[in-house]
Amino acid sequence: MSVSEGWADRRRAHEEDYFRKRDQELIEKMRLRAQEEAARDRLAERAGVFDEDLLQKLERLGYSAETVSLLHVMPLLDVAWADGQVSHAERDVIIAAARSRGVESGSPADVQLAEWLVNPPLDVLRDGSLHVLGAMLRMRPSEERTAAECDLFSSCTAVAFASGGLFGFRKISDQEQQVLDRIVDELTCNSDASSTGDPPGL
Repeated sequence: MSVSEGWADRRRAHEEDYFRKRDQELIEKMRLRAQEEAARDRLAERAGVFDEDLLQKLERLGYSAETVSLLHVMPLLDVAWADGQVSHAERDVIIAAARSRGVESGSPADVQLAEWLVNPPLDVLRDGSLHVLGAMLRMRPSEERTAAECDLFSSCTAVAFASGGLFGFRKISDQEQQVLDRIVDELTCNSDASSTGDPPGL
């Protein structure tokens, strides 16, 4: 074999190795893309929303098909943490609400909820979740939206009243009332979902 033939063989070997690696990278990218699309499809089905923008926001907030049921529980957590700690009574109300939303004991959503009951969710997560929830509710028919809002407000108020105050006075603290007012403002705003500005982080 001549020197030139040897160089040609090595060049072909390098080229084949290069293209084989490129093919493997492309296959891996396609596999990951398929996984992402499948995960988004599951998230859409569980969340009951198929708007691409909202699904992307849910993903950026860290929700998955396994934890998106906690989206409707987040406002309750917001109220509970308004005073800087979650009481046993508030915890019981929140867990009961989560169970009614299909959060089963020991599930990924239940594990995440347990963490949020000990350590408060970041502000960007609470604000972002409320923003997305409001947008989702505004996509529903009027009567269905009103019923969902009333149910959520009732649950939030139940959390605020759960701990109570001294001798039953001032059962809702000023901090809790401020959070309740913010939740009402966000979820009942009349602007169209598509024109609502995103909070920081979204």
